[in-house]
Amino acid sequence: MVEQNARELLELAQRVARRAAETARRTRTEAIGQVDTKSTATDVVTAADRAVERQIVEELRAVRPGDGFLGEEYGVQEDSAASGVRWVIDPIDGTVNYLYGLPQYAVSIAAEADGEVIAGVVVNAASGEEWHATLGGGAWRGDRRLSGSTQTVLAQALVGTGFAYSAERRAVQGAVVAGLITRVRDIRRFGSAALDLCAAAEGMLDAYYERGLNPWDLAAGGLIAREAGLLVTGLSGKPAGADLALAAPPALHKQLHDQLVELDADSGP
Repeated sequence: MVEQNARELLELAQRVARRAAETARRTRTEAIGQVDTKSTATDVVTAADRAVERQIVEELRAVRPGDGFLGEEYGVQEDSAASGVRWVIDPIDGTVNYLYGLPQYAVSIAAEADGEVIAGVVVNAASGEEWHATLGGGAWRGDRRLSGSTQTVLAQALVGTGFAYSAERRAVQGAVVAGLITRVRDIRRFGSAALDLCAAAEGMLDAYYERGLNPWDLAAGGLIAREAGLLVTGLSGKPAGADLALAAPPALHKQLHDQLVELDADSGP
C-alpha cells in the first residue's frame, strides 16, 4: 500500500515539478530583476522563487486538498494535515546560479507520509534533466536505475560540498575544505544541494557533504541518494540534517566520515 501510494505521489510530483521548472526557466529574465535578500546580503531570493513555490502548492493542493506543505519561501502551511502527507518544496534550489545564468538550479519536490520521505523528484530547470525515487523502489534518472559510485579509495574520490551564506560559517567550512583537499582527488562546489545529491546518486560525484542544509534542500535529493545505495547520515551517529549531511557509498562513507569528524566539520556557527 505504501509503495502504491508512493508511486502515485511521485507521478503527481513529477508532473508538477516539470511545469514548475518550465516556469522558472521561462520567467528567469524578468524574475531576476526583482531580487531581495534573506538571511544575509548574499542570500538572495527572486520573484521566481516565490512565484514557482506558489504554483507548486496550488497545483498540488488542487489534486490533494488535505495535504500539508513545507516550502523554502513560505514555510509551513497546514503542517498537521489530516491526510498524513506533507510536501517539502524547494522551488529553485541554486538561486544564485539562477541569478547569474549558471545552468545548475533545480525544482525539488518530496512527499512525506507520517514524517518519512517516500517519494521525491529533482528537475534541473536549466537542462530538463530529472531524477526521482520512491521509498524501496530505487533511484532513477529517466529509465536508468542509479547505484552511486564504485570508487573505494577516498584519495581517489571526487567530493562535492557547499557553503553557507553566513561569513562566520563560511570561514569554518573553508577550513574544513583546506584540510580535506589534500586527502581526496578533488572537491567540487556546484551551488545546488539537491543536484549535488543526485550527482552522488548517479556517481558523477563519488561523495557529497555539507553543513547547514534545510529540510527542503535534503528531502528529495536525500531519498534519491539513499535509494541509489548511498549512506546519508550526519556525523557520529547523528541523522543527516542542519549540522551536517554526508552522502557516500558504503565503501567511502566511513573514510570520509572519519576525516570530517577529525576536521570538526559539524562544529562552529
